[in-house]
Amino acid sequence: MRVAASARAREGVRTPNDDFHDWFGALAERSYTRVERVPLDGLDGWETDPRTGNLRHHTGRFFTVEGLDVRIPGGPVPAWSQPIINQPEIGVLGILVKEFDGVLHCLMQAKVEPGNAGGLQISPTVQATRSNYTGVHGGRPVPYLDLFRDPGPRGPLVDVRQSEQGSAFHHKRNRNMVVEADGEVEVHEGFRWFTLGQLHRLLAERDLVNMDARTVLSCLPFAHAELARELGPPADPFRAALFRSCDPTAGSRHSLGSVLSWITEARTRTEVRAHRVPLAGLPGWHRTRDRVSHESGAFFDVIGVRVEARGREVAGWSQPMIEPHGTGVVAFLTRTLDGVLHVLMHARAEAGYMDVVELAPTVQCTPDSYAYLPESARPRFLDEVERAEPGRIRFQSVLSEEGGRFHHALNRYLIVDTDGGPGARADVPPDDPDYRWMTVHQLVELLRHSHYLNIQARSLVACLQSLLVPEEPAPTTERKVR
Repeated sequence: MRVAASARAREGVRTPNDDFHDWFGALAERSYTRVERVPLDGLDGWETDPRTGNLRHHTGRFFTVEGLDVRIPGGPVPAWSQPIINQPEIGVLGILVKEFDGVLHCLMQAKVEPGNAGGLQISPTVQATRSNYTGVHGGRPVPYLDLFRDPGPRGPLVDVRQSEQGSAFHHKRNRNMVVEADGEVEVHEGFRWFTLGQLHRLLAERDLVNMDARTVLSCLPFAHAELARELGPPADPFRAALFRSCDPTAGSRHSLGSVLSWITEARTRTEVRAHRVPLAGLPGWHRTRDRVSHESGAFFDVIGVRVEARGREVAGWSQPMIEPHGTGVVAFLTRTLDGVLHVLMHARAEAGYMDVVELAPTVQCTPDSYAYLPESARPRFLDEVERAEPGRIRFQSVLSEEGGRFHHALNRYLIVDTDGGPGARADVPPDDPDYRWMTVHQLVELLRHSHYLNIQARSLVACLQSLLVPEEPAPTTERKVR
């Protein structure tokens, strides 16, 4: 229940809310990235393979940009080709926790990435690829990394490998960890201790808590039968149903065993043939001096950037990045069934997943892309999300995907209640093969294991957990797009 007590604590012992603005604003002035677009052939340290056209680092490390040929028979779009990031090494995303005055706090880093639309973001204690923490970049050591590589005799509180975007990465995984500090911890420049309650408030701020922090936060053991006792009486019927959804004894539309069987069936019946192919000559894609882009002008581009950074382990570098076209929509639809809040989950296949299908949000798409796809491909329930009355939107914030590989990749994250109101339909037949209503405690249980919830769903689980405590105004910062 220490997790719940920390979520209840909306004021931190080590970082008072009134001080957040000054600390974060001052750090934003000292930490920056200057990002300059450069030709793909002008990326220092990168080269184009003369045989395949793939973009690769001269060390053979970090990642490569390759082509992927995809076939999903019976899918809304049964075949396509695309560039894909191949980054086989497993990185570490870790949050260090420690009690102060009996309340669990998280050591978070204010970090800037070249692809961030708004500059500085709240990030995990450690956010590093294997190439980074083994020193391939030649920069400074990653702070606190040793605490995660050797967590001590008690072991980590959370330790699970999770996927990243299956539409952009080929079999990419990171080790999500939460480790409790034993003894004193020196707080370096750019790091501060926050309660979960403070972080939950900051989740509602536009593009402030980064993707890597959200995925680790979602893996915390949040669901518990005594949650309501720890957090106090619910403020409204929605939160009362949400509390019961976190209680493993409160019941659910489908048993966890039935859900696991459904996922296994989806992985068995769905055939995904994804083959890495040369980037050169990729059907439908063209490489110019400045970018690799689709012939329609839609979806995304592969661009090159040169980065000058302050407050990072390395002061400057060049790299390719993925630049999406349009702002995405990522949404949970919820409904109260027998007094218990349920979330509508989608068994979604993506070409880059390790195991064919993972559970995704009800809606996960970039609406602008569907102007170039058949009408049958339009995501189910997208209209309900886009037309939701303001009173049914329980959470809404524009959040970004990871700024180390994506350039200005913004998604509108929403939680929409379908109980009542003229637009609240979201009816799913009991035999629907692609969707299931699930409780929060079922999602939290699956998050103890690898490759069940995709990264967008994990972000929304963290957002959903932030609704357990009644809203209060969050500390705000004036943030300039850099």
